[in-house]
Amino acid sequence: MGPGPGPACDFRLNTALTEEQRRRYQDPVVIRRLIADSRTVAIVGMSADPQKASAFVASYLQHEGYRIIPVNPHGGRVLGETIYPDLTSIPVSVDIVDVFRPPAEATGFARQAVAIRAKALWLQLRIVNFDAAEIAAAAGLDVVMDRCVKMEHGRFNGTLHWGGMNTEIISARKASRGS
Repeated sequence: MGPGPGPACDFRLNTALTEEQRRRYQDPVVIRRLIADSRTVAIVGMSADPQKASAFVASYLQHEGYRIIPVNPHGGRVLGETIYPDLTSIPVSVDIVDVFRPPAEATGFARQAVAIRAKALWLQLRIVNFDAAEIAAAAGLDVVMDRCVKMEHGRFNGTLHWGGMNTEIISARKASRGS
């Protein structure tokens, strides 16, 4: 292996899935399409605490032009949006259901994602639930598991390397010369 950032920065190591599972649930083609084509993301387990991952990801996505829809049984408002108690209470269509809850709860959210006809079920980093994935996939939803939507957005939009991560994407561009 030649010189490079080393295995600690290898993006592929940031998963608990086997190689076969990564091919199925971390397909870069599916991820890239979801990031490009989606506009509305329901954030399940949304926290109003800006230090929590769900709030950080939601804020980032909102800044990048996505409509975020917070889901948390506590209700209220966050980031200027109404917090809904569950997915079935959301009055608009949802492209991605992004789950920030323990893996054991993902099955119920997969069923709700199917019920609202979401386009995708996305289980965040370290959230692995194959039953939830099968429920969603059997209903025709795209499934991403054990990946962070913010990191994937940055990866495919050329900004993740700013955080020292190996994106596995060559993004060097020839500098243009002004006249």
